[in-house]
Amino acid sequence: MRFLYLHGFASGPRSTKGMRFAEHFAARGVDLDRLDLRVPSFEHLRLSAMIDTARRAIGDEHERAVVIGSSLGGLTAARLAERDARVTGLILFAPAFQLVERWRAALGDGFTEWQRTGWREVLDYTTGKPARVDFGFVEDARALDIGFPDVRVPTLIIHGKHDDVVPIDHSRRFADGKRHVRLVEVDDGHELVASLPRLLSEADTFLTPWLGVHSA
Repeated sequence: MRFLYLHGFASGPRSTKGMRFAEHFAARGVDLDRLDLRVPSFEHLRLSAMIDTARRAIGDEHERAVVIGSSLGGLTAARLAERDARVTGLILFAPAFQLVERWRAALGDGFTEWQRTGWREVLDYTTGKPARVDFGFVEDARALDIGFPDVRVPTLIIHGKHDDVVPIDHSRRFADGKRHVRLVEVDDGHELVASLPRLLSEADTFLTPWLGVHSA
């Protein structure tokens, strides 16, 4: 059984949540593989490449994985799960569902300018410096991210009620009517750092079946 962690947009394997989760589960003898999803590069980021990277990290056809994803990593995890039966469970933090539609609405003229020039400047959280991402990321994501992911494995979603990046309503609509999906709403924003103890506690409970198999 593999346990994978997928970071969010403009983040990296050493994100605050990723590091904290890795430390927490290492103390329990569980290796959490924090993937680098800045692929093929941050400037030319592609959702398709992110999904392929996570798929390869699972291993051979006999391996199984639980995937933890934050924001864009959550979207990647969900799109991977609908495509690869080796994914047996998901933990998603503020998953970036319906990414392109939200960005178009939020950016307005900025989205049109991004499309016209081919580039958009963003803050790279791994360096703390400005960086840029090409519009090919949007085109690639638009082709893959149609509607909500068709996820059929046990899924835990934790989402902040004050999230101004990915509104919690997207997670509510995704979870509605799905008995295999549990949505936990916390009094927090998008990063969920203030809720880390709750995230770890909920993850411990959710992962009990897999951690038992892993320990055995």
